[in-house]
Amino acid sequence: MRAIGKRVKKKQRIRKRAGKKKAPKREKFERAVWKLYKVENGKVIRLRPFCPVCGPGVFLADHGDRLSCGRCGYTVWKKQTTSSTSGSQSK
Repeated sequence: MRAIGKRVKKKQRIRKRAGKKKAPKREKFERAVWKLYKVENGKVIRLRPFCPVCGPGVFLADHGDRLSCGRCGYTVWKKQTTSSTSGSQSK
């Protein structure tokens, strides 16, 4: 027999998962700020040069062959020590 009027909601079943997966733990790494400074004899030593355009507080990033500022784009190329023996060979 069907009830007339207001319908009653069906009770929802709770479905349980067998063996819930855990998220993988991340590796802990050294903070990037600690690579910019060094403390010796109670004094702070800055390991990278400041940008001459932006002023103190903005470091130049080291890219292997150059130093560049991320704020203004100032770039200083490092001196390369390559011997040019292949250019002046005679047969």
